[in-house]
Amino acid sequence: MPDRGSYDPLDDLVERPDPPESEREPTPWWRQRPSWPRIVTAVLGVVVVYFGFSLVQVVSAGRADDRHSVDAIVVLGAAQYDGRPSPQLAARLDHAVTLWEADVAPVVMVTGGKQPDDRFTEAEASRDYLLDRGVPDGAILMENSGRTTYESLESAASILRAAGIDDVVLVSDPYHMKRSQLIASSFGLDVRLSATPSSVVTGWASARRHVREAAGVALGRLVGFERLSDLAG
Repeated sequence: MPDRGSYDPLDDLVERPDPPESEREPTPWWRQRPSWPRIVTAVLGVVVVYFGFSLVQVVSAGRADDRHSVDAIVVLGAAQYDGRPSPQLAARLDHAVTLWEADVAPVVMVTGGKQPDDRFTEAEASRDYLLDRGVPDGAILMENSGRTTYESLESAASILRAAGIDDVVLVSDPYHMKRSQLIASSFGLDVRLSATPSSVVTGWASARRHVREAAGVALGRLVGFERLSDLAG
């Protein structure tokens, strides 16, 4: 008689039920087929982390107050009204005067062109404001053609290099500092930051500006700040 314990090839032809799902070994993640939900989740995760990183940088830059000696203080322009700086621009200029009086730099550069139908540029209004507060005309440089942060810093960098200046401290509102730093650095300037402590943009308005600037910083790194400036108009 055949031994019941021996191997019978016919046993391989018998269909056996699959083991219960709880007993199956999980498929390693690298062998799993990608699915759209997983792809979308992964992409969204990367976007959130990248944006969060940019937002942290914007907030951190807005708290900077570097008062080491440099060659020039560069004040980013803002609105002016018929030759009179807006409260936002005046706050930036007041901080620049404080830095100049503290001998942070012997030169203050003011920036910014004018809007259609304006009689004065932002730089002209800024220069007159500084003169009224004791900064001598010989200590003031002007960049008065830029209509955006990118254009103003591009032009300012050219003027500064022609004067043998490349070590600067930027002055602007806190939310504006990181993007300005990245743009100025792209033009070869050695950049330090000193945000105005008396910005008129506060509360929810400041929070919204920080979020918008974080998006600008994140996108600018990907597409370039010049292209971003063109897209923003």
